[in-house]
Amino acid sequence: MNAPGGAGESVVNSQGAHGGAITSRAEMKATPLFPWFGSKKDVAREIWDRLGDVPNFVDPCCGSCAVPLLRPHPAKTMTLNDADGFLVNFFRAVSIDPESVAHEADWPVSELDLTARHAYLVKRIPWLVERLEGDPWWYDARLAGWWLWGLCEWIGTGWCTGDGPWAEVGGRIVNIREGEHLGDAGRGINRKIPHLSTAGSGINRAIDTRRTLEAARDQIRGARITCGDWRRPLSPAVTWRHGPTGILLDPPYLRGEMSYAGGGAIAEDCAAWARENGDNPLLRVALCGHEGDYDLPGWDVFRWKGRGGYGNTGGEDAEDNRHRETIWFSPHCLGSRQPSLFPRSCR
Repeated sequence: MNAPGGAGESVVNSQGAHGGAITSRAEMKATPLFPWFGSKKDVAREIWDRLGDVPNFVDPCCGSCAVPLLRPHPAKTMTLNDADGFLVNFFRAVSIDPESVAHEADWPVSELDLTARHAYLVKRIPWLVERLEGDPWWYDARLAGWWLWGLCEWIGTGWCTGDGPWAEVGGRIVNIREGEHLGDAGRGINRKIPHLSTAGSGINRAIDTRRTLEAARDQIRGARITCGDWRRPLSPAVTWRHGPTGILLDPPYLRGEMSYAGGGAIAEDCAAWARENGDNPLLRVALCGHEGDYDLPGWDVFRWKGRGGYGNTGGEDAEDNRHRETIWFSPHCLGSRQPSLFPRSCR
């Protein structure tokens, strides 16, 4: 773990995407901390209105954690999971040591540092998930802070995916797909200039990032933060055996999802799980997708309009998808067509 002293005065400023933006407030409240494709920030209130004040909540594809961070009632038992090691490391670090994460994230906009740190992060992909899986308390505050700093400067997709042509070899950034370095082992990065609109929208913006991350820590304090397949936190032992349970299924969409590859298979599997378990009176399930993706008889359908963000550069299809955002709510959610069997104390 990295535990440097001190924390900078700064802000995470999320421009032009579905993620949230942090602003100065007299009392800091938990809020989404970075831009993220498909964030449900704008419909978190609707989701919680339907799930209610459930004593147990599970988010198997947590992404930016917009919904749990915006929960209007005190969190109880909560499990957050994602397959992305950088995401899981970030939220573990924030939940344990937000001051160190803020310290590492406090850095000005810099193209050279963006490339160097990107290469540093990607080089650690092979062992990151192994460390997270091997020790439930392990985290790295430096990786978390640098990942956050770069994500808030990055334009479009490709941040820390490891599929680019450039990598650090012998202390230099080289193209590993051509010339003498062709065939070098390892993952590569893409090289881009940082986000420069509004005079640079990275971290160093003179507002207290530490307090913002501490607010997030307080909201997810005690959550079980796991890294792996989405099915793992959906076993009976993690869900309904704890009592009434709210579940947010927000997988990569069947189509039109710029940020993920192979999302269709995951989405179809999530829908199959939802069909098999949606009638359980101890479960309230919200399944996210695009209009027409799923046929779930007896489920309520809620449609909303996405902001677009990076999708605005994706042409007519991306623009059309903004108007097709849909959430299916299972029969035992609040406000559904069928009466709920939840005790009144959970409403």
